[in-house]
Amino acid sequence: MFLESKANRNLHKGWIEIICGSMFSGKTEELLRRIKRAQFAKQKIELFKPAIDKRYDETDVVSHDSTAMVSTPVENSGEILLYVNMESVEVVGIDEVQFFDEGIVDVCNQLANAGIRVIAAGLDMDYLGNPFGPMPCLMAVAEYVTKVHAICSRCGDLAQNSHRLVKNEKQVLLGEKDSYEPLCRHCFNEAVRQDKENSGDE
Repeated sequence: MFLESKANRNLHKGWIEIICGSMFSGKTEELLRRIKRAQFAKQKIELFKPAIDKRYDETDVVSHDSTAMVSTPVENSGEILLYVNMESVEVVGIDEVQFFDEGIVDVCNQLANAGIRVIAAGLDMDYLGNPFGPMPCLMAVAEYVTKVHAICSRCGDLAQNSHRLVKNEKQVLLGEKDSYEPLCRHCFNEAVRQDKENSGDE
């Protein structure tokens, strides 16, 4: 399927693509790969990220392998619509989409309904293994969902969970390898059990 085809926009057919997975699974790399292909196809793109994510750069979207692309940081989902020219933009990319408010679902739908290809990447589960923010709704309305995996840091199997290494119960805690490790289901359950034992919880 050649998603970069201009013919789709000419027919006013937009859609939503979701790239999801754990920390260190290559979500942002895949997002930037698709955006770059759209650029090679000479399509007009806009790239956004939540303003709170300043781990690597104030404005750029930066992957763990240091691939970077200029983006527009926004405070909330509604700001995205202020920056996108519905008549000319063909592709909209959104990184760390799990950090946005629930309104991001309506924003993505509005963009897709206007004939825009929307590519959003984010964590599908938080550090407790629960669905993260608007991700379940986004995955439900998306035409295409790609789940990418990291490598379990304990056994080397495919990892789908992000285990938090620091003691903090906030759902949103920006961090890197000093704060999180990717784990498979078995190792994640074992790590959670050990965490409870160490904290004295039943």
